[in-house]
Amino acid sequence: LVSPETSVSVSAHNAAIGLAKAPGSTGPWEKFCFGLDASALQERLFVSEENVDGFLSAVLCPSSCSQSALESGPLIEVLDVTEDRIQISLK
Repeated sequence: LVSPETSVSVSAHNAAIGLAKAPGSTGPWEKFCFGLDASALQERLFVSEENVDGFLSAVLCPSSCSQSALESGPLIEVLDVTEDRIQISLK
């Protein structure tokens, strides 16, 4: 993280934290953790094709499914993500 570029905005009903990656860090973030303290953190995934695919594979095909069932599963593509909606294509 780049400390000077990190920002925090707090209002009565909302809090927003802006984070910036260090110059040497590349690629999208997969997840983040938050909570009141380090012993009670909750994990959340960012919306990406890989995370959506992994989530749907776990929901649609439990751990008892074979690898071939997973490989022949649906093709999932994240088309658009905005603050108030996500558009996903499932083939």
